[in-house]
Amino acid sequence: MKAAAAVAAVVIIRRAMRLGPSLTVLTFVGLLTGCALLVVGSDFPSPTPEMMQPGKTTKAELLRFFGEPYQVGLDTGELTWSWFYGKKHAEGELTKELTVRFNAQGVVMSYSFRSNHPEDMARLRR
Repeated sequence: MKAAAAVAAVVIIRRAMRLGPSLTVLTFVGLLTGCALLVVGSDFPSPTPEMMQPGKTTKAELLRFFGEPYQVGLDTGELTWSWFYGKKHAEGELTKELTVRFNAQGVVMSYSFRSNHPEDMARLRR
């Protein structure tokens, strides 16, 4: 669906270019204004201590809880998975990020979670 919208925007801009530079600029500004919502990543549930237990929670459990990671990598040689969700709109932006480090057996060693979602802010500020 997003790819179709991008193709449609390109077609509209190309048609406007044939009609002159002024119309091209106005068309481009109009398209940008209509695309005020930006979403990056996939939303995932905020972790709770029951969901994330270092030394116990496995990769398979994390896939079941959060879905496929947004990024994978290494942290001082240890495998890491990260989930990220960001949403920017006219009223502001909401983001949350979860990063998990695994041991050689694929079990959680440690994790970090950051969020500015109102529910998380209220729950984690205590």
